[in-house]
Amino acid sequence: MKVLFIDPNLRAPLAMNHGLAFLSSALKRAGHRTAVITLCEKLAPLPTDDELLTRVNSEKPGLIGFSVLTTQFDFARETAKKIKRAFPHVPLVIGGAHATVDPEGSLSSGVFDYACVGEGERAIVDLVAAIEKGRDTLAIPGIWACRDARIFANPVRPVDPAEALPPEDCEAFDFQRIIDAANGCVPLIVSRGYPLECSYRVAIGVAAESQRRAAPSAPALGPLRRRGVDDVVAGIRRLFTSYKNIKSFVFDDDVFTFDRDYLRDFVRKYREVTDLPFACSSGVAFFDAEVAALLAQGRCSMVEFPIDSPAERRGVKTADFEKAFAAAHAAGLKTSALVMMGLPSETSGDLDDDLALVARLKPARFRWQIYLPFVNTAAYDLALKKGYIGPGAAASLSDLSGDFPLDFGPEHNLKIRRLRVAYPWYVNAHGADPVVSRLFSRLVRVLESLDAEAFAEFKGEIPRLDDLLHQVLSKVKRTHYSLGFNDSTGVISTWNE
Repeated sequence: MKVLFIDPNLRAPLAMNHGLAFLSSALKRAGHRTAVITLCEKLAPLPTDDELLTRVNSEKPGLIGFSVLTTQFDFARETAKKIKRAFPHVPLVIGGAHATVDPEGSLSSGVFDYACVGEGERAIVDLVAAIEKGRDTLAIPGIWACRDARIFANPVRPVDPAEALPPEDCEAFDFQRIIDAANGCVPLIVSRGYPLECSYRVAIGVAAESQRRAAPSAPALGPLRRRGVDDVVAGIRRLFTSYKNIKSFVFDDDVFTFDRDYLRDFVRKYREVTDLPFACSSGVAFFDAEVAALLAQGRCSMVEFPIDSPAERRGVKTADFEKAFAAAHAAGLKTSALVMMGLPSETSGDLDDDLALVARLKPARFRWQIYLPFVNTAAYDLALKKGYIGPGAAASLSDLSGDFPLDFGPEHNLKIRRLRVAYPWYVNAHGADPVVSRLFSRLVRVLESLDAEAFAEFKGEIPRLDDLLHQVLSKVKRTHYSLGFNDSTGVISTWNE
């Protein structure tokens, strides 16, 4: 059977969908054919409705699958409606994080026939086999079904060990175009899961919800599973034989440095294959001078650390961030900070503390994200309890505008909206350079003096002003941060590729 996957990825970082790459490989291994339509404006102009339907028709699929995050659910649902109207005989299945944490909401939309809950490599193969052979599809483990508006819930499957997973199927994507659009940077992933307790990460919500829905006899889900180093390195070798213009790699794992024995083995074998640089992420709890030296030895060019809201740090102290960043800088690594704001446990003082911390850490870049309350995470439940969102809010949280989804009240909401567009200005105001600090402190005071209506009118000018300030300060050799790469990344003025 031919399975067509739709990958909605609007207003999001350009990346390959790792989940679909694994599913496609599993289906091909079982003798089926696959194709992927990636809907991402950073990769290619979005197709018109007619163009999309023509492409779907040309593939002649027996099943159409959507891999969906909550941020993309509204768009995925509307796209699925159009496809359903045009091809009513083709069943639709929704998978991805959103389907796992909210299968009822996904199927209650009235568009999808099935929802893949939990890890789907074996579940999707069984669903395709049942459809192809005309067998019952209402009791497949890992697959929820909707028939005549009735939902049939089934337990998730026990997870497979990482070594049992098939290699990612890059060929199903227009992978050379992804490489070229990303300036030669190739995304890789070596693990599943997250090793720490965290109330807002969707990976934790997915694992917890999968465990809750598992059969009573199912083994407990482990917090983190890794593909073997030899397997990862073999995959890199295959990429070099199949694609060109590869300049670097980025490991999309939440915590790449969790196991230093694994890291030590990886560094040695990676250097046997290539001397291209790579970037990765680490928690400060898994980072010290030894790890920094290993990464530098392996040709790591940059390591990114998440900076969680103080209420989410689980015993991690400010000094731990300072030690980790200092160790990375001493080893010659660039650093990046990923700041999350807008959590239901957050206070206005937390926002100020994070700004001051980023300024002290002096990363080469920092990124900021506004928290989206994924259903069935502890942070979502806390947001409900505090009244920041209303019951049933999950289905309406797919706003792609980048606005703030929770309602803390006018003052806090406005502060987050200011930070959303001018985060580098606030960091510069906390910086050590007195000239830069005074300049941006005054600019921040101007922003703070604007009410919501005046700020809404002014915020469109911030990118232009930021560029002018960057040009002037660079000429007088004053180190500072400015917007770079996109509207949610700050880059230090001494940055070089």
